[in-house]
Order: sequence, then C-alpha cells, then structure tokens
Amino acid sequence: MTKALAYIAVVGIFALIAAFSGFTTDQLVAIAVFIGFIAGTLFYWPFRLAFAFAGIAILLGANLLDIPHLIEFASLDVILFLIGMMTLIGYLEERHFFEWVLDRLLPFIGGTARKLMGSIMFLAFLSAALVDEVTSILFMSAIVLRVARHYKVNPIPFIIMTVFATNIGSSATVVGNPIGVLIALRAGLTFPDFLRWATPIAVAALVLTIVLSFIYFRRPLEEMEKKMREARQNLKVKEAEALAQATGSETGSMLFPALLFLGTVAGLILHKQIEHALGLGTNTMLVGVALLAGALVLFIERERARELVEKRVDWWTLAFFMLLFASAGTLRFKGVTDVIARGMIHVTGGETTPLLLVITWSIGALTAFMDNVLAVASFIPIVSDLAKEGIQTAPLWWGMLFGGTILGNLTLIGSTANIVAIGLLERQEKRQVSFMEWFWPGLVTAVPSLALATLLIWLQLPLLTK
Repeated sequence: MTKALAYIAVVGIFALIAAFSGFTTDQLVAIAVFIGFIAGTLFYWPFRLAFAFAGIAILLGANLLDIPHLIEFASLDVILFLIGMMTLIGYLEERHFFEWVLDRLLPFIGGTARKLMGSIMFLAFLSAALVDEVTSILFMSAIVLRVARHYKVNPIPFIIMTVFATNIGSSATVVGNPIGVLIALRAGLTFPDFLRWATPIAVAALVLTIVLSFIYFRRPLEEMEKKMREARQNLKVKEAEALAQATGSETGSMLFPALLFLGTVAGLILHKQIEHALGLGTNTMLVGVALLAGALVLFIERERARELVEKRVDWWTLAFFMLLFASAGTLRFKGVTDVIARGMIHVTGGETTPLLLVITWSIGALTAFMDNVLAVASFIPIVSDLAKEGIQTAPLWWGMLFGGTILGNLTLIGSTANIVAIGLLERQEKRQVSFMEWFWPGLVTAVPSLALATLLIWLQLPLLTK
C-alpha cells in the first residue's frame, strides 16, 4: 500500500507541476504517462514490462503516438544490435570462453581485490571506449559474474562498479556511445577531437570513480580479499596444475571462439572504415557486424541454434527497451523536451558558463531517468541555434557528452548498459537490484565525477572559445 500511495503521489505531483507550467493537454498526458512508466519501473521493478505495455497502450489510445512513430522510436537498430551480440555472448559463455580468459588474466591482475577490480574497471572503460558501452558490458559482466562465482561473493557491488566504469569509458571516444556520434555529426567533431578533449576528462573521471567506489564498497572488497587469500592458501597448487593442463588441452578448443570474439570486436572498431569503403550509411555496419557474428554462431550451433536464441537472448529486457524508447520518444514528438530545454536556455541569458552548467546537469538529470540519446537529441537544436547567434558552443557539446554518460550511473535505468547488466544479473544469478541499492553508490560516484568533468571543461574555456 505504501508503494502504491508513493506511486500515485509521484505521478500526481509531476502532473500538477506540468499543468501549471503551460504545457498543452496532449503534452500533459504524455508527461503523466511517461512519469507513470518511470515511477512504476522504479517502485515495481519486477513488473516493469507490465507498466511499459500499459504506458504504450495509453499513448496509442490517446492518439499521442501512432504506429509509424512507435516503430521509429522503438530503435529497432539498437534492438537488432543487442540480439546479435547477446547471441554471440551466449555462445561464448556456453563454451566457457570468459572463464578461459579469466584463468589467464588472474595471474596478472589478481593479488588483491582492489587490484583485481581496478583492472576490471579499467578494462571496462577501455572496451567501452573502443567498441561501445553495450558490447563492453555484455562481456565484462560475464567476467565479473565469473569472478563472483569463483570466490562465492555477492556480485551486485562488482557489477555496479563495472557499469560505472563502462559508462564513463563510453564518453572517451566517438564510438563509445550513440550520443558521441550524434554530437560529432552535429558539431563537426572528429575522432582526434575526442582524443584531445574527451579522453583526458574521461580518464580523470574514471580515476575518481574508482577511488570513490573502493571507499563505498570497502566491505564487499574486504570480503572478496578474504576469499582470495583463502583460495590462494588452499588451492594454490591445484590451480597451478589446472592452469597448466588447461593451457595444453583447452587452447585448441578455444581457438575459434577467440577468433570470433576478436573478429567481432575488430569489426565494431572499424565499422566506420567499412561503411566508408562500401559507401554505406552511418552505423550500418555497427548493426551488420553484430548480426553477422550472431549468424556465424547459429550456423555453428545448427540443431541448437533455436535453443540458443530462446535461452540466451534476453527478450524481456529487449521488449522493455523498445517500449521505454517509444515512451521517451513521444515526449520529444509532442515537444515536451523542447519546451523544457528552451526554458532552461532562456534563464541563462546566453552566457557560456551558466549555459554549460544548465545544459550539462539538465541532460545529466534527464539521462538518469530516460534514454540519453533522446535527452541529448532534444538539446541539439537549441545549441545549434545558439551557434547561429554567435555564441561559442564548443564547451556545450562536451558538457552534453559528459552529462549524457557520467550521470547515467546515478540510477539503474540511467543507461542501456545499466539495464543490460541488471538483466544478466537477474537471469543468471536470480538476483535483483533495488533502486536505492544502486542510487546511493551512484550518487556518491556520479555526481562528483560529473562535477570534476564540468570543472575541467570550465578550466579550458579560454582554449575552447578561441
């Protein structure tokens, strides 16, 4: 009953605020439905898909969303990409590929729990920067879950830390996050521009996040440290023998999974060059490479192909994604996010520093509760208009990038990587993460990290506004 009353109160308060803010009736209904969708997801996470179905049904029935726009906003390119990658990751997991990789990494990155998790977070950061956050979290989550099973510890804190590093890493390059592509295309930024302006700030944010995560999760890390010491004392000889045997007996069987994995990663990294060589549209081969990898897996599996797709592809999460994107897209379709964005810009008077603060933190706040692509896309026309009026907008583009990635760590629905990781955790470990269980470490790490990123951008204003 308490949750139900809180749900009604949240939806009612936001609806009243919207009603007194000058929104049209259609916009008011769209806001109420979206808040109902989000609040239902946060208060009743196991029933999130039911709220998603209900929300879209109401939008369709109220004629706020039609079928063509539903299909457009559902982001089928993202869904197909995830299907292909989940099929590949499922195959690699069944072949124990990540366990094989982990057995070879542990001697180098083991030693202490902090060294292990620091190395994993750095790998998550690097892989997200080189490929993208979704691909990164798919295989990094598999490694973290393997570590947690190996040492028999609660995987939730370590999954959360890995997601934090993944989201920050996605801001380091153009290919790390879809909003990087959007910003690069609209602002005319190049890959070297990202290396110059985004990568150093992302690295600084990662270091701060690792330090704060280690402080917040000190008890889970101490527990893992204890289990690691016990493992070294009791199984040191056996692990050395098993590793020696695995090196000789498993390397051959792991050759094809390793080549498939490396080939897929290489294809994702080089997808822009492939598209250019073939004369294809932007991000065409990002989806194409994932589907090709999935196709190769299904050809290899033959009789087990159907079983693999049914069991290893997280259809529950994918359905939730589609409807979440469609509901958030309706806000933009009806002009809600545009009205909010223009109001925020108007308050600043066009000054660079307040604009940087408003845009960075407004996008961050929206990202914490809705898709970051939609949050960023709603602000792009405003920033473009400011540029036409002679305002220096270079700092604003970087503020948009970091607001749309770092503050995605604040809530469990703040980014695609968060939802994918939680879906894997629920499916494989039968564990659920509550809103507050994610929010508190997110608050401790994401807000200071975004503050640091904002400060570093502000310190470089003289260089950015030349």
